[in-house]
Amino acid sequence: MNNSSKRPQRGLTRRSFLHIAAIAGLVGTAGAARFFPFSPDEPRLLTVRKSFPLMGTMLNLTVYSPDQDQAEAAITAMMTRMQGLEGKLSRHQQTSEVAALNRTGSLAQPSEELLAVLELADTVHRKTAGAFDITVLPLLTLYQQQKEDLRNQPALIKSLVHNIDQEQLQLTSSQVRFASKDAAGSTAGNAGDLEITLDGIGKGYIVDQGVATLKSFGFQQVLVEAGGDLLVTGGKPHGAPWQIGIKKPRPEMPGELLTVAGENMAVATSGDYFQPFSPDLLSHHILNPKTGFSPPELASCTITAPNAALADALATGCMVLGTKDSIDMLSDMPGCEGLFIGKDLSVHKTKGFAG
Repeated sequence: MNNSSKRPQRGLTRRSFLHIAAIAGLVGTAGAARFFPFSPDEPRLLTVRKSFPLMGTMLNLTVYSPDQDQAEAAITAMMTRMQGLEGKLSRHQQTSEVAALNRTGSLAQPSEELLAVLELADTVHRKTAGAFDITVLPLLTLYQQQKEDLRNQPALIKSLVHNIDQEQLQLTSSQVRFASKDAAGSTAGNAGDLEITLDGIGKGYIVDQGVATLKSFGFQQVLVEAGGDLLVTGGKPHGAPWQIGIKKPRPEMPGELLTVAGENMAVATSGDYFQPFSPDLLSHHILNPKTGFSPPELASCTITAPNAALADALATGCMVLGTKDSIDMLSDMPGCEGLFIGKDLSVHKTKGFAG
């Protein structure tokens, strides 16, 4: 059934969709630095840039610092922190807490970081009426293994959808476990078919924690981008805000749709073109946990939020919810805004979306 020759060419990536319009050469040589001129009574700041692999993508960092050595020390601490979190939250690392939970159905003494991510995932799951569901992994794995459109196999999809239910994930400070439900709806033992993925929230959380590490070293003017999840703090020197250009979701339509200016915000985009399973982009890696198929309405969704983890999760959930329900939901979430581009390239956004 593997028919990889039918896969469409990926003209856009998540990284290229969020274009950092105001920073030339962001993805440049690792460790590149230049002086940023200030007025005579202000210290000169270096623009320090680094790139390194994280969570299956490249993390690109820009930080302003008066001293190269101070910046290097802070960035080293940041990398150590982020790589440690990846070792806990990535389903692809067999020694991670997530991998252990998926293997056995329970995890004793979970870390504070894992609990924090799972609690946020539960919040977004409920806010999106189940559209964001981290137990979708078995279904996603099937699509990724087949590497093709599975819309012609409804019985197979239905058999996997039956086991998707994030509410079967039970959390306490001492244990995380899957609990299945019997016909009467009561919990009964382990749910052996359940598995979780933090792909839609974990990377954002790791970015948040990395920036928090930089802040602990005193750096307040930072931009971090990792596979399209982007977090900016402070502004650029001279008080200018960061400028984030959002491109159109089709490679045949070059140029930016709009530009967002911000100083303390996270931006995340989900789209049908990041990991497509069909040439028409109607089947892709974002799956409705209730139907087992990709949502039909949107080409992309961009969310701005106070932190990257929340923006990351909401971008995925809103792709499933669609424009109207997403705008209604976001109206009750202070600090969160959305931009929605339909497959017909129609554009809708919340009232507070800057741009």
